[in-house]
Amino acid sequence: MGTVAIFGAGVMGETLLSGLLRAGRDPEHLIITERRADRAAELTEKYGVRALSNAEAAALADTHILVVKPQDIRGLLAEIGPHVDADNLVVCIAAGITTGTVEAALPQGRAVVRVMPNTPALVDQGMAAVSPGANVSPEQLEEAKGILAATGRVAEVPEYLQDAVTAISGSGPAYIFYVVEAMIEAGVVLGMPRAMATELVVQTLFGAATMMRETGQHPTVLREQVTSPGGTTAAALRTLDDHKVRAAFITAMEAAAKRSAELSGA
Repeated sequence: MGTVAIFGAGVMGETLLSGLLRAGRDPEHLIITERRADRAAELTEKYGVRALSNAEAAALADTHILVVKPQDIRGLLAEIGPHVDADNLVVCIAAGITTGTVEAALPQGRAVVRVMPNTPALVDQGMAAVSPGANVSPEQLEEAKGILAATGRVAEVPEYLQDAVTAISGSGPAYIFYVVEAMIEAGVVLGMPRAMATELVVQTLFGAATMMRETGQHPTVLREQVTSPGGTTAAALRTLDDHKVRAAFITAMEAAAKRSAELSGA
């Protein structure tokens, strides 16, 4: 394993850093870059890693993880480009930035992998989708997957599906939180204390997700097991269907995918 530099030590950058350390990476071979000196000092003290300038980090790193905002990516690539060697790997986690965009800003033939993670990586339950660019070797792709696996699960997808990934797993946690908010509010409306409603809803969500993962059964089968003929669940689901909730979710996710494509300039 070579030296890994994480460019941008915000929430996702720190999440990757802490995940790599928990997975056994040597802090001597981890570097961060951060514009705010106080933030850089905080992370070096907390994790025992080096904080360097973008150019210094790029000169030392074998793997470059770009975790900056999309609008900052071109400026960063201009800084680090001269220092990215032919055998280096560049992992781009900037939303909407294609491998082609990154490749065009670097010396010819550089290996670039595009990644769409999500926020459950904060608790090591992330879902990351990786797409290799034109010059990525199988070994480099496995290195990228290994980095993301430190904070959850990883799937390889063709790059043309990254907008769909953004709509499903990238933005997906927000949809779940949205539904949970509504269920908690329903509990309050029905006379339940908010803390009690929250505990019931969160554990129900966790239990349902665990059932899907551990049983491997289709969600339709699991839903039918809960839905007795003429019962309470059937009444609730009929109301959701009357309000076209399923169709609304599909339309909303189509809108997210469309917006992702617009942001990437596709």
